[in-house]
Formats: sequence, C-alpha cells, structure tokens
Amino acid sequence: MAVPREQRNVFGEVAEAYERSRADYPAALLDLITGYATGTPAEVVEVGAGTGKGSALLRRLGVPLTCVEPDPAMAALLARRFTDDDLVSVVVDRFEDWRPPPGGVDLLASAQAWHWVDHTRRTGLAAEALTPDGVLAIFGHEYGFADAELRAAMDAVYQRHAPEIADLPGRPVHTRHPGAFDPQELRTAPGFTDVTHERVVTVVPYDTARYLTLLSTFSPHRMLPEQQRVRLHDALADLVDSHGGVVEHELTTGLWLARRRGPAVAGGS
Repeated sequence: MAVPREQRNVFGEVAEAYERSRADYPAALLDLITGYATGTPAEVVEVGAGTGKGSALLRRLGVPLTCVEPDPAMAALLARRFTDDDLVSVVVDRFEDWRPPPGGVDLLASAQAWHWVDHTRRTGLAAEALTPDGVLAIFGHEYGFADAELRAAMDAVYQRHAPEIADLPGRPVHTRHPGAFDPQELRTAPGFTDVTHERVVTVVPYDTARYLTLLSTFSPHRMLPEQQRVRLHDALADLVDSHGGVVEHELTTGLWLARRRGPAVAGGS
C-alpha cells in the first residue's frame, strides 16, 4: 500500500524549482528586524529554512546562523548553497524535535514556514528557544496580482479546473493549512510581548514559464492529482500568454515580530 503524501513534505519533490522560482526577500525586512531588536543578534536560528530564501537574507547579519529544515532534499540544496560558509550550519530535523542551545538564541526566524510547525506547541517552543528579550520574526509573501483583470480571469480558471483550491480569490497561492498563522496566537501567548506587524510591498514580474514553475512549488497544487494539475497549469499558461506572457505579482511581505517575556514557556514536549 502506498504511503500517503504529507502536505508539509512535498517541497523536496521540487527543491530545485523552488529555489529558481520563489521570490527573494526584500532587504528592508532586515532593517525592520534589527530595528525592533535594537541591534544585531549574536546568533540566529531559522525554522523551516527550505532552500535558503530566508537564510540568504538572515546571513547578511554576519552572525552564526542555524538552519533547521525537516526535508532532506531541501536541506541538501540548502547545504550546497552555503558550502564552506563557516557561519551557516544546517540541521535536518523538525523544529518540534530540535533542541535549542543552552540559554537560547537572540533571534528565532521563520520564512514562509511557520504554518507547518505544530500550532499547539510552536509559540511555547519558540519561547524556549529564545533568550530573555529574544526576538521571534515570522515573515512570508502573499502573491497577489497587480492586474485586476488578470486576477479575475485567474479566478475563473481555478473555479473551472480546480475549485477545491480556489478559495482565496485573486491569488495563485491557495494556502489552506490547518496550522495557518493567526496573529492572535502571538498576542495571547504568555511567553511573548510587544507584538508588531510590518509589511513591505513589491512588484515582481514572472514570465509564463517561471510562473508555472512557481505554481508547481505550492503544496495545494502539488497535492492535486497529476492530470488535474496539468490541465489547470495548461489553462493558466494559455491565459498568461494571452495577457502578454507576463504575470506581475504584487508581493506583500508580511513580518510579525514579538519579544520573549520572562521565563521560557514549556513547549509541551
């Protein structure tokens, strides 16, 4: 009997495509993080580092960076990306199973991956991993459309070919995760205080080929039956080609920041 695919583990199937197509993070995020932290942290841990999109940004801090990534294929690409970089270490593990260094770290970050961490334990585990007054930084992209006409046409294609993932109108990324991040979770977590939300908006053009590659890296698309996914992507390709062969994504990069308060909270491990 075939083992069911787990949604959080499908990214390794397309690790190289993920690295090529996913958007980088704007440098402005780093300024917002260090400004909130009132300085450069001594050590950083990244949760769900993937192929290193967020890691590349965090590496610019110039301090030791530990990348925790559960998928072996993603972790292998990540390790190659930082070959011979003494400041970066890659740990193949789930954040739920990883153990932080004694005393914790100054900055715990997660780029587009926090929703995959057990939502019943993640804030407690984050508090355990941080020093007193350490900072949690959760950030990620929302891929909207700069062209309202194209957005409406995209919605119609999803409704026709994959209505089960067409629940977020106007967005090619349909992220229905049982552990989707709710800011109220941080605001009410006993281990954190000073919760802050920032946004950075940029427009990134994708030609048809890169756009389809991008879609192939999103888990709701990967979980579709192959024939259905092919039909959906063929219809989307025809649509993009008819609109000049370019999708202009309006990327809203959200950043949530919180400061650890008092003693670490038990993570339920």
